[in-house]
Amino acid sequence: MNHSSQDAGSRGIHEDGKLYVVDSINDLNKLNLCPTGSQHLFPLEEKIPALGPNSGTGSQRLFFVGLIIVLIVSLVLVSFVIFLIIQTGSKMDDVSRRLTAEGEDIDDLKKINSMIVKRLNQLESQQN
Repeated sequence: MNHSSQDAGSRGIHEDGKLYVVDSINDLNKLNLCPTGSQHLFPLEEKIPALGPNSGTGSQRLFFVGLIIVLIVSLVLVSFVIFLIIQTGSKMDDVSRRLTAEGEDIDDLKKINSMIVKRLNQLESQQN
């Protein structure tokens, strides 16, 4: 009798030490969580929900349309910035030309002023 109780105990140990072949980690978790007998391994096709042949094309189309819109908007913004840079450069050239021209005019006015002052000094010295 002693021997039969040990055989029963060793059978329990051997049954607990069974190795299972699993397709994925999810199947392994099911083996650990589900009681034996209630657990069924499904083929890979049955695990993936049937969404139809074109299930992802709608979201892909939406993604690509959004991407195209973002690219068009960024192209327009870059074009606008380039236009502003060109406009600002031409305005700065105009301002620098005007400042140069006005600087020359100011130099001419200073020369005329100094000639007038000299002439007035000469006239004043002649009158004395």
